Amino acid sequence: MSTMPAASTERTTTVVIGAGMPGLAVASELSRYGVDAIVVDGMYVPGPLQPLNTGILQRCDAADAACLQERSEILRHLRNYATSHGLDVRSTTRAVRLDRLDEAAAGSVIAGSVVSGSSGVASYQWAVHTANGVLLADHVVVTRCGQSQLRRMLAELGFAIGQNLVAAMRAIGMYLVGVGELATPTPKEVLRQAKVVGQAISAKVYPDSVHGALTGTFAAVPALA
Repeated sequence: MSTMPAASTERTTTVVIGAGMPGLAVASELSRYGVDAIVVDGMYVPGPLQPLNTGILQRCDAADAACLQERSEILRHLRNYATSHGLDVRSTTRAVRLDRLDEAAAGSVIAGSVVSGSSGVASYQWAVHTANGVLLADHVVVTRCGQSQLRRMLAELGFAIGQNLVAAMRAIGMYLVGVGELATPTPKEVLRQAKVVGQAISAKVYPDSVHGALTGTFAAVPALA
């Protein structure tokens, strides 16, 4: 594992990679549940892997005018919500690398860097590298990337992923929003996925809350399984 930049390391509960509609939808859901999140622009995987562009996904279906108009309207509402509720959206900050940290490594990063952000004790198992520093988080949400690319990225990180990609990802604190089985999901499907992921993360962050007790363990999202 390479040395972390010492310039700036921030803590947060969740990092959402992708500042498009799926990312803003997830951040809005997390905000409603009181879960801290930082949204950054899409990530490219370095080396021999193909880019993980979380802002653009080639469609397998044809988007009609009504769908595009609906998407534009939803995106406008999400941006307004993000602005009015002060969500931490850094659309000009691109994620460049993702690392999984064990507890000792996370403690070493915190001890050797200028740390700001949420307080309290946490494991901070993910490190999202950007040009401006490192974001440490318990949960990472990846948006609008291909499942095959994601499997390859997870393999590079040392994870053995079985048939149920979503369940395997959730076990390590990673979530995927904005991807369907055969085609780019509709705006309503993206919102549904964002809601389910927001509830799942909230239940982990606040397991003793009424919401956490009611939701319990989430099954894999059918559209992503």
